[in-house]
Amino acid sequence: MPTDDPSGDLRVSDRLVVPAGMLAWRFSRSSGPGGQGVNTADSRVELSVRPLEVPGLSDVQRDRLAQRLEGRLVGGVLTVVASEHRQQRQNRQAARERLASALRQAVAPPPRARRATRPTRGSQERRISAKKQRGQLKKQRGSLD
Repeated sequence: MPTDDPSGDLRVSDRLVVPAGMLAWRFSRSSGPGGQGVNTADSRVELSVRPLEVPGLSDVQRDRLAQRLEGRLVGGVLTVVASEHRQQRQNRQAARERLASALRQAVAPPPRARRATRPTRGSQERRISAKKQRGQLKKQRGSLD
């Protein structure tokens, strides 16, 4: 899902949009690719947001966010880092996509419970015949007497 332009609101899903004013950017020198340019260019990007304060979240979504992002939140702030590209612009876009993906996964409803089914008669018969065949093979390995 596209995350729009690098300076505007962050579209997480059709119904969830993080306003640009809630996004906090930090830039620093990257240790990644870039040759001598890494010594002068601030291409590493940190993007932070307080996900529990995003407007438009229902109480259920807020609880889900708090539970699923529990280990990643530091003081209520979620931070993603991008430094794999040489250009700050590309790292900004990568950070936006990473943040949107993390929020999208955290807000998503849990998958439907699996409905338990019984094995089919054919699968049971195939399993038993394979076991018998394996047993016969092992039986033939007996002593040569």
